Amino acid sequence: MPETAPQQTTSPDASSGYEPTDRTTPTRSRERAAYDRETVHSILDDAYLCHLGFVRDGAPVVLPTLFGRVGERLYVHGSTGSRPLRAAGGSDEGLPVCLTVTHVDGLVLARSAFHHSLNYRSVVVHGTAHPVTDPEERRIALDAIVDQVVPGRSKDARPADARELAATAVIRLDLREVSAKIRTGGPNDDPRDVALPHWAGVVPVAPAFGTPVPADDLDPSIEVPAYLNAP
Repeated sequence: MPETAPQQTTSPDASSGYEPTDRTTPTRSRERAAYDRETVHSILDDAYLCHLGFVRDGAPVVLPTLFGRVGERLYVHGSTGSRPLRAAGGSDEGLPVCLTVTHVDGLVLARSAFHHSLNYRSVVVHGTAHPVTDPEERRIALDAIVDQVVPGRSKDARPADARELAATAVIRLDLREVSAKIRTGGPNDDPRDVALPHWAGVVPVAPAFGTPVPADDLDPSIEVPAYLNAP
């Protein structure tokens, strides 16, 4: 298994952007693409679920999984028996992957079926995933994945013990070949369809979190933490 790359000591200027490549340049609606770090990071940081794509035995596989961002790196964890994590550690060259994150912000209903769409924010990352073996980087990565789901949670939970760490694999994907794509606004109906008697517009979509439900065996004296009551 290859050695873990050294921790990054400096981060690129947030105002700089990712260099577009053939893989990160859309073939359609290029005006919706963005490559600045602020936009990419904000889309990633608003999410905790990603889809990790790779090729196994000559066929594409896409798996939903949790992730965490630390600077210019994304971390994904799973069982040591997980195929992508096992494959990433089985070669000095790592595992070529494509990681995507998508937020749906609205249903765009047009007068014609052809022009129905979504308002969305998405990020696509191409690169090579490598296993994380350094204990300190693994700790940082696992805390980041927990905090990506609920900020502050890693400090309010028992950290993984030796047995749990032995059963957990972590892979790292550097943010190098990256693009964001965003759609906003209403439907783009053809002029000939504007007079048709069909409702057109946007149905907003937003995540909603319900009231936290305590575990059946939770000590009643333990109150809901403040970070779960934050708006």
